[in-house]
Amino acid sequence: MLQLASNLNPPTRKARRHFDELALATMQRLQSLIPEGVFVRSIMRSGYPRPALGILAWFAFCGLVSAQTSEQKTARYLVSIRNQPSLLLRFAHDMPKGGDLHNHLSGAIYAEDLIDFAASDNVCVDRTTSQLLAPPCDTCEKYTSKPGIRCAYADHVLYSQLIDAWSMRNWRPGEESGHDHFFAAFDKFDLAVNGHVADAVASVVDRAARERVQYIEFMLTADGMNAAELGMKLGWDDDFGKMRARLRAGGLQEIAAATSQTLAEDQARVHSKLKCGSAEAEPGCSVTVRYLYQVFRGLPREAVFAEILLGFELASSDPRFVGLNLVMPEDWYVPIHDFNLHMAMLDYLHGVYPNVHIALHAGELAAGLVKPEDLTFHIRASVERGHAERIGHGASVMSEKDPIGLMQEMAKRKVLVEINLTSNDEILDISGDDHPLPIYIKYGVPVALSTDDEGVSRSDMTHEYLRALESYHFSYPEMKRMTRQSLEHSFLPGASLWATTTGEFRLVSACAADLAGKPTPACSRFLAASERAREQWKLETEFADFERKF
Repeated sequence: MLQLASNLNPPTRKARRHFDELALATMQRLQSLIPEGVFVRSIMRSGYPRPALGILAWFAFCGLVSAQTSEQKTARYLVSIRNQPSLLLRFAHDMPKGGDLHNHLSGAIYAEDLIDFAASDNVCVDRTTSQLLAPPCDTCEKYTSKPGIRCAYADHVLYSQLIDAWSMRNWRPGEESGHDHFFAAFDKFDLAVNGHVADAVASVVDRAARERVQYIEFMLTADGMNAAELGMKLGWDDDFGKMRARLRAGGLQEIAAATSQTLAEDQARVHSKLKCGSAEAEPGCSVTVRYLYQVFRGLPREAVFAEILLGFELASSDPRFVGLNLVMPEDWYVPIHDFNLHMAMLDYLHGVYPNVHIALHAGELAAGLVKPEDLTFHIRASVERGHAERIGHGASVMSEKDPIGLMQEMAKRKVLVEINLTSNDEILDISGDDHPLPIYIKYGVPVALSTDDEGVSRSDMTHEYLRALESYHFSYPEMKRMTRQSLEHSFLPGASLWATTTGEFRLVSACAADLAGKPTPACSRFLAASERAREQWKLETEFADFERKF
């Protein structure tokens, strides 16, 4: 065949030039597909005439393409649509997304749903500030200052005003910063969330399922602030041990029991609303939901301690609570002033409840929001003193003392960063090359994309994936790796499906040969013993289905 190729003589110079160009293009394509281009370089150094090289390269190229895995073909398709936004959006929508590990339930609700929740409770609204108010309400005439929220249904100006005030829709830089507009929204619609946890969960999980999110950890202050009120009532004590004993004896355990009961009732309502278990079951029934108890770190110290303690108690007694997190803007006065005190609380209670998982907001900061020195230690302290297994945001990591050393430590400890690209852009004005996401990856820190407050941001997980693809041109294997890491670093119980995640993900021996088909008895036993591994297996099955299309 090679002798025949070397004797080929195209009839015209133009045809020969075209053949040579095709041969060179094929060679270059092979070099892009074969690691380090070893095979191609050996052909090009062989001394064969270029027509022979073209035929040889063409046969090699055809063989390589036919031998490519479904993952490689999917990766090639992603490369081919890089400059076609509509196709890229559809790819991001259809790609399996694993878990959303950073999701505030109250901020995940779209404003349109919040209006419906408030209307069902006959709540009023201040026409000037867009803040919800308790009844009685004024009539719907346009000159009234406190109409019922139901009036918005017939008043398109008021309806649009509420959506803009309760979200980032139509926000433009001006007198009010993105940071201030974002966080002000929560106080305005807070009254609509009360009593509607089940409605909120049903709405969010159904949307998540339709865009192929399979697991969510909702942050929720599920006790309705009862622990904070108890803490304020009992007061402060510098001795954490005495304060813990006083809170537990003073009613905290009863608050924990009541919280678990309320959550069980809400979960039953979600099940009913989505028609789970019936032939008409909504997609949201397929989403696995767990909760992180949400501590308001902007409260007085005695209230914060009580809420942190309740978080540890709930995560120790109720399997639906898989950990806790501290929330509220990191740059506000109390979170800044009491930051080290909060780390001391976590350090003490971690010693009492060592098996409880902790995720912490840290580094949701930017230059100008706080003094320069306050940018230098929050992430490190959250990892080393707050015992955080995951960090939310981490946007200011390069302002930390020895940021490279910190990221190397995080990589060694396997501390994942929950990346919130949209909210970091809207709140901190950090995006693109200014965002540290590629730097975390460079130093081996595990990362996963998440939504943060998708309702307020007017975003969803699909657009978080799209933003990552457009901003950083991640390859399909890189996107797949982040997705796998979301479940690997979830707080679900049980062993991982992966024996190692350093370099490439490698399956545990019990399931090593099973992904292509039905699990063997040994793998089935392994999956039955681990909730985490079952979710990971489900994700791999979804990846296989997704990649089969390409």
